[in-house]
Amino acid sequence: MNHMAFPSRARLQEMVRGVGLRQVRLVSGTILFAYLVSHFLNHALGNISMEALATGVHYHTAFWRFLPVAILFYGACLVHTALGVWALYQRREFRWKAIEPLQLVLGLSIPMLIVAHIVGIRLGQSLYGHAKLYPQEFYLFFLASQYRIWIMLAVLVVAWVHGCIGLYFWLRMRSFFARAAPFLLAAAVLVPTLAMLGIYQGGRTTMSDYEDADWRRQELSVQKLGTVAQGNMLDRITGGLIIGYLGLLGLVLVARGARTLLERRGGMIALSYGNGRIVRVPKGLSVLEASLRNNVPHASVCGGRARCSTCRIRIIGGHAGLPEPSPREAFVLHRVGGDDPSIRLACQLRPTTDLTFFQLFLPHMMSAHAHGAPPARIGEERYLVSMFVDMRGSTRLAEKRLPFDTVFIVNRFLGAVSQAVLESGGRPNQFIGDGMLALFGLTTDRQEACRQALRAAALIAANVDELNQFLSHDLHEPIRFGIGIHGGEVIVGDIGYRDHMVFTALGDAVNVAARLQDLTKTLVCEAVISDEVRLTAGLAEDALPAQEVAIRGRNEPMTVRTVISTRVLSALVGDQRAVAA
Repeated sequence: MNHMAFPSRARLQEMVRGVGLRQVRLVSGTILFAYLVSHFLNHALGNISMEALATGVHYHTAFWRFLPVAILFYGACLVHTALGVWALYQRREFRWKAIEPLQLVLGLSIPMLIVAHIVGIRLGQSLYGHAKLYPQEFYLFFLASQYRIWIMLAVLVVAWVHGCIGLYFWLRMRSFFARAAPFLLAAAVLVPTLAMLGIYQGGRTTMSDYEDADWRRQELSVQKLGTVAQGNMLDRITGGLIIGYLGLLGLVLVARGARTLLERRGGMIALSYGNGRIVRVPKGLSVLEASLRNNVPHASVCGGRARCSTCRIRIIGGHAGLPEPSPREAFVLHRVGGDDPSIRLACQLRPTTDLTFFQLFLPHMMSAHAHGAPPARIGEERYLVSMFVDMRGSTRLAEKRLPFDTVFIVNRFLGAVSQAVLESGGRPNQFIGDGMLALFGLTTDRQEACRQALRAAALIAANVDELNQFLSHDLHEPIRFGIGIHGGEVIVGDIGYRDHMVFTALGDAVNVAARLQDLTKTLVCEAVISDEVRLTAGLAEDALPAQEVAIRGRNEPMTVRTVISTRVLSALVGDQRAVAA
């Protein structure tokens, strides 16, 4: 029976450290996009009938005006708009991709386009008790003030494109994105198209109903549309809000100019790239922004959002005078095991004095021979289970044998391990001397990946037993091994240079698996498995003995499960072949 696991205090602290403005922007944007989808689907009901529209808007408003949901929604509106204005002030360079300034411009234009609709509907209801629903709005759009329909269609397109760009930036590094992309694209095209067609059909119906005097008397009454004086007041409020918003944007642009002036007056600093290249930039720029401004190639898979660590640099010389890492930067560096204070994220570090450094990940440079090469797979965030397997006693083995004999035995061992990994659904990834890194979960979900890793550990024991029998006449003692297994979010992609690229995984979870494998020596067991893997695999709490261990690079002890003999894992995951062996 599985027990609900609550995150530890250290885990909660780590999660809090990982929250930054981007995460707040993402959550608020997701809430607004959910509202947009709900509203668009409601519009699409116009393709059925006005009655369907009325039914849909009843449930739509009932949900979004429910007090806790309304507070969350309007809070998300204010926060997301404020963060957009802040991004306009803060961002100094927009040269990662043209799509980024497009997203910002679209986002900043939405309040100006939507304010008249919000004031007319929500404020009209709050101040004067207006009851403007689809019949009244369609009357305004298609008969009374036809210019408004074009503003509303612009709002639909701008808001939808802005939201889709944000979702793309969020999901593009997820493991499922390549498979889901065609379906997401279809939804991105169909939803707004059906919404606009629904508005058109509703407008046609309204124009037909307008010929009926009873309909005009019922739907266009003062109680629903309001008086001329009330409409003029709402228009003045709308105009004031638009002027105020434009004034705010103007102040931000003035502030940007003033900041640039102050930075230049505050002095310039020299950034040396460790290869002879030196650029002079004003104080306040991040190292990555300085690279972009001066056309210096600099790796950055996530576009300077502190979602990856590919822009990492190592400071040469003293680093005591550098600004302290922000919580988000510290979180990312800790995730990749970069607790060395001389290693920083170029997208987050804003030096105030001269700085010398070199990049840890050089950007790929196309050569004349690279045109026919397959494109490199950029980094992708996903959950994987990492397994490190190491052969014990290979040094003593080599002391009394010819080199070729030792290589033969080590290769047979790695072959036995690789066969077990492949049969279990994993992928042998790196061979390091007499050890190997295997990855699980490239094509499966989390639980299955953990169970595959445990199944592979049991099969490794069975295969090594067969190998020991085969080599019994030549071995003074049987081959032994140690296994470390841990699961977590990692970055997978092609690593290397030019023609020497290999697909592998990088991240804290891989490092922890390697250190758990080392612990098998001191804990005198064949495998050390993190409790994360045990829990995700669905094994009972008492299935394996637990132990708290200290992991190098981590402040808090970690709960692990020790396995004296990996053969017992076969019964836990139901592997018949390993049981028989």
